Amino acid sequence: MTSALRFDFDRYPYLTPRLPGISGVIRQSPAEFQVEEVPAYEPSGTGEHLYVWIEKEGLTTKAVLEGLRDLLGVPEVHLGAAGLKDKHARTRQWFSLPAKYGQGLQRLEEQLGVRVLKSALHGNKLRVGHLKGNRFHILIRSPAVVEASSSPLELARQVFSELAIQGVPNYFGPQRFGLGGLNPVRGYELITQGLGRGDPWLQRFLIGSLQSLLFNDWVALRLERGLFAQVVQGDIAKKHDTGGEFVVEDAAAESLRAQRLEISATGALYGKKYREAQGQARALEDEILARYGLQQSQFRARRGDRRTIRFPLQEWSVEASPEGLWVSFFLPKGAYATTVLREVMKRNPEEVPEESPDEAETP
Repeated sequence: MTSALRFDFDRYPYLTPRLPGISGVIRQSPAEFQVEEVPAYEPSGTGEHLYVWIEKEGLTTKAVLEGLRDLLGVPEVHLGAAGLKDKHARTRQWFSLPAKYGQGLQRLEEQLGVRVLKSALHGNKLRVGHLKGNRFHILIRSPAVVEASSSPLELARQVFSELAIQGVPNYFGPQRFGLGGLNPVRGYELITQGLGRGDPWLQRFLIGSLQSLLFNDWVALRLERGLFAQVVQGDIAKKHDTGGEFVVEDAAAESLRAQRLEISATGALYGKKYREAQGQARALEDEILARYGLQQSQFRARRGDRRTIRFPLQEWSVEASPEGLWVSFFLPKGAYATTVLREVMKRNPEEVPEESPDEAETP
């Protein structure tokens, strides 16, 4: 049982299996994996909070927040960030702090090694989720194609074109599962053997990793059964333009909208508060739970939510360079760039260091 609960990105099906992978490597330096936050809104120019646009390398978002706290003396409760950005990358994102602490930003640059690119006033603190998504600019070094007539550049563009039409499987990436992919195993032990007296926050985090693995298995199941770009009776479907959710009653009619990428099915992230699917859709979710001998009531330590089976791929481009291929794209918040890269490379794009609990955002 525990071996099946260990995360292995290579066990999940691809959306584009007929197109060969280009292999290659990523993250040979932070500059080769660039992430830029796309905010939900721009600072207004007036108010008591200072929004600071910071570029960092080799640091987590939490490390920057701790630097603002320790070096500038800002109380942690008054600090804000919209999302968590990768340590092993060059990233740009907004942070917020009370405007009266703004004079100390030079100290942050000197002692933490970040770059403050711009700042502006705003009326409220920046909060988690106040972003549209992220733009990625990533170098795939040394791409190669075995037994294919197309070049790596041509193949990569074909894969991206297909993903843009059908959407990208919304798998949780390796960052979510810890060193060796073992966090779901630890989460399973917690909910089946009892929570005990451990750190409640860490317990919720590990159970969240198990939630994520079950969701990935559900995405894989629907891909295998030809239900990725369709909806079935009882699905909780989500509209990509407005975010609205509804129960699917006429699956044939609604599947036409799904094929146009207007709506998508959503899968369960089990918890005490989440919208339950019905009928055929519920049976698919229950099948995943039964695979591990689990029940949804065992996830009451988590809030719960629903997550779309796929996400649109936007603003994409692929360009050749002497080092390899530069790929660029925009992803909505909550989506993992590794799910895009694995379709192009046809393997797990990276072995990721263990994710600490402060990097987790799943309900």
